[in-house]
Amino acid sequence: MKIAITGSTGFVGTHLVRRLEQEEHQIIPLGRRELAESSDDLAKRLSDTQAVINLAGENISRRWTRAYMRAIYDSRVVTTRKLVQAMGQLDTPPHTFISTSAMGAFDSQGSYSEDDPPNGRDFLADLARDWEAAARQAEPLGIRTLIFRFGLVLGRDGGLVKQLLLPFRLGLGGPIGNGRQPFSWVHIQDLVAAYPFAFEHQEMSGVYHLCAPQPATNRDFAKALGKALNRPALLPVPPLVLKLLFGPGGEVMASGQQMIPKRLPEAGFHFTFDTLSKALADITAE
Repeated sequence: MKIAITGSTGFVGTHLVRRLEQEEHQIIPLGRRELAESSDDLAKRLSDTQAVINLAGENISRRWTRAYMRAIYDSRVVTTRKLVQAMGQLDTPPHTFISTSAMGAFDSQGSYSEDDPPNGRDFLADLARDWEAAARQAEPLGIRTLIFRFGLVLGRDGGLVKQLLLPFRLGLGGPIGNGRQPFSWVHIQDLVAAYPFAFEHQEMSGVYHLCAPQPATNRDFAKALGKALNRPALLPVPPLVLKLLFGPGGEVMASGQQMIPKRLPEAGFHFTFDTLSKALADITAE
């Protein structure tokens, strides 16, 4: 199958491309340069593709200025709108569009499955709402549309764990604040496995929570990572430090959401790494 992918050089994209190429799919990468083209030119690049995967988005793990928050928004919402517009210009559009969203759609007070409407009230919640609405504009075009809401993606070579391995190995790791914040997560291998699963199951559409089924807290994560590395994980990170380093983004990092994946297991998907101990033991193995 010929698959166009935005964000193919990022942490998730690199792993996903490797997985899909192993299954002998042909990958058409769409980088910043291609996404800056007109919708007409972008449509030409999408010609003859059977699927489009949208992973584009600026990294949120840096200081949020007003300008950078606009970049975070545009790189997700505006890019998604443009992709849908380009697909709509094709005589034969791709049959499947898989876009991305995030757990920031929800507040930090409850536990939420796909049956629950998004209820967040901050920047990331607004971002998720508009991002998902932009992706759903592909549905009236007759394109099967899926939206994967990611939990925190855990892997050795990117994301949260890559940033934390050194301080935890030095015995300087610990939870954020009191550590009671919900911590929704997914192992990178389970995440990329969900895409070929969705291609094989043509009945799937709509929103899916792409996170492990076992609820956890930030303290659970810190404890499990410390155990996997045989190091203590007792030094809490004051939320104020994150706010000073990352601006408004620090407040987001100090909170958390608890998503429950209901629809993926119902469709028959199996999470290989369903507990933090399994996931982190695999990630930290020499």
